[in-house]
Amino acid sequence: MGEDSSDKNVLGNLKRLDELSPFEFKDLLINLAGRKSERVMLNAGRGNPNFLALEPRYAYLQLGKFALSEAERHFGYMGDLIGGHCEREGIEARFEIFARNHWSERGTRFLNSAVSYVRDYLGLSAGEFLHEMVQGYLGCDYPSPPRMLRISEKIVARYLLKEMGAGYDLGYSLADETRLFAVEGGTAAMAYLFESLSANHVLNPGDRIALAVPIFSPYLEIPKLDTYRLEIVEIRADPEFNYQIPEKELEKLRDPEVKALFLVNPGNPTSVKFDGDTLNRIKRLVEEDRPDLIIITDDVYATFVDGFKSLYALLPHNTILVYSFSKYFGATGWRLGVIALHRDNIVDRLIRELPEEVQRELDGRYAPITPNPRELKFMDRLVADSRNVALRHTAGLSTPQQVQMVLFALYALMDEEAHYKRAVKRILRRRYEALYRGLGIEPQENLNYAYYYTLLDTEELAERLYGREFAEWFMENFPPEEFIIRLAKEAGVVLLPGKGFDVPHPSARVSLANLREVDYLTIGRTIRRILDEYYKEFVSEGEG
Repeated sequence: MGEDSSDKNVLGNLKRLDELSPFEFKDLLINLAGRKSERVMLNAGRGNPNFLALEPRYAYLQLGKFALSEAERHFGYMGDLIGGHCEREGIEARFEIFARNHWSERGTRFLNSAVSYVRDYLGLSAGEFLHEMVQGYLGCDYPSPPRMLRISEKIVARYLLKEMGAGYDLGYSLADETRLFAVEGGTAAMAYLFESLSANHVLNPGDRIALAVPIFSPYLEIPKLDTYRLEIVEIRADPEFNYQIPEKELEKLRDPEVKALFLVNPGNPTSVKFDGDTLNRIKRLVEEDRPDLIIITDDVYATFVDGFKSLYALLPHNTILVYSFSKYFGATGWRLGVIALHRDNIVDRLIRELPEEVQRELDGRYAPITPNPRELKFMDRLVADSRNVALRHTAGLSTPQQVQMVLFALYALMDEEAHYKRAVKRILRRRYEALYRGLGIEPQENLNYAYYYTLLDTEELAERLYGREFAEWFMENFPPEEFIIRLAKEAGVVLLPGKGFDVPHPSARVSLANLREVDYLTIGRTIRRILDEYYKEFVSEGEG
């Protein structure tokens, strides 16, 4: 079958494709994969899960019914046209009546248990919680405080610190010292952090930042924008040691010119968590030599791996934590994320130490929102900067979004036997095994693996299947992108190139989150078939 002109353009400009973000490259591959209408496209290029948590969503529906019944208590003289705000007084008794009347409807029991958990276990006011949830669901107030609703912050902080391996109790804990900013997913968290660190002259053009690579591609792309013009120092995880960071790479962090370290843990695209040895080496380095180092850790995949520990749990005063609810709860469309920062943090100290002329500049920036700009904490600057300062009074994640976030957090906190977590992990593990079953080889085991993605090293794959000589021929004769393009064009299989994540070896990222188990078996078989065809070509050349 002949190639059309667009196919030739794609295959003939592989060098130019190197400059594309892997997610833009994905769209090109989807276009190629969708050319044949009779073929089912298997898009394993994006990490949008096809599973989701049901119970907190049912609870959201029941909360909505209760919230509307509260609104209907007002303006009755106008018929059913207008409702009013919820009243705090008597809300617990009214909820108990509502729960009894709707007990058989799914979501009510969980919602009732959540109220009990908040009151009887967390020691918070059930009335204040219900009032915040009802008003939040109705969306009839601006988020107040703009950073995050008060009760919501306390609940989400406890969930977050539990999942980050910090533990929590009912007395003093790290959760009590952690402030949260509810944001529109991890995407917004990244954008806001780069913007505010720059606006406050913590990171300036020409400054060096370290990236633990491979890494989610926007972390590679954002620093290069004209807005920031940051110099990147790569701290490379070694695939020979299960993508842990060797000591010699960590030594780069001793350079005082390196202002910040950015990492994703567990990794994307590697899906591997940093183990205790790696984390403790970073901890010792910071405590002994770099107490001024800022660490930004993106821990969105933490819930998919056993025994996870975040750098925020080990170095809370130096670390800014980014987390998103999107993947674990199947909530990418909800856009739910948080930025977590300790009350006593290095960023506030660095801002206090800025030169006087810079301080005066920042005084002018924040003067419209406070009479004492120099007392404004970085977290509050972050909130203000997210709305160009002047619109700070209307900043914040919408209150209905915050309500769903809280219900997700409570669902995980109350599930002490981890039924949901085990079910999700089982789904991902079986898909991983199906992929390798299709390839016809045994999957590699890794105790630090999250199984959300798997990174296929095409050279290693070629060698495992047909030997070193074939692998060398394959790598010498075909650009890595050609294999991925061929998968899309001939078989309708979409994978992401590892190169876009700064993976040094030829590779492809397979998302294990968004297709059926049988589809991963098909993907494995398809990859094997195409490699078989390359091998036949190799044998034919040898015979010639």
